[in-house]
Amino acid sequence: QVQLVESGGDLVQPGGSLRLSCAASGSISSVNAMAWHRQAPGKERELVATITRRGSTNYADSVKGRFTISRDNAKNTVYLQMNSLKPEDTAIYYCDFRTSVSAYWGQGTQVTVSS
Repeated sequence: QVQLVESGGDLVQPGGSLRLSCAASGSISSVNAMAWHRQAPGKERELVATITRRGSTNYADSVKGRFTISRDNAKNTVYLQMNSLKPEDTAIYYCDFRTSVSAYWGQGTQVTVSS
């Protein structure tokens, strides 16, 4: 069974930085894209950033210029570098790996931005 394990979530002050990591513990035959979503209490889950196997990226408008998604295909690992964090970024962050037929999700890691 494939499991995605996220790490890096923490409590940080506004303006601080965090780096999230997500690695697949099992074997995935072909990953077409990796992504990060987040969900705050009372809100729907939203797409934060995506990256394809070839490296093309997309970002939500709310995080452009502050967040950077990257990946290591050989390690089946995706990262999210978060800079200039704002209280509005507080949420549970989930990674997902996408194939042509399925998507695999992590358990989530809590990011809290507060003074």
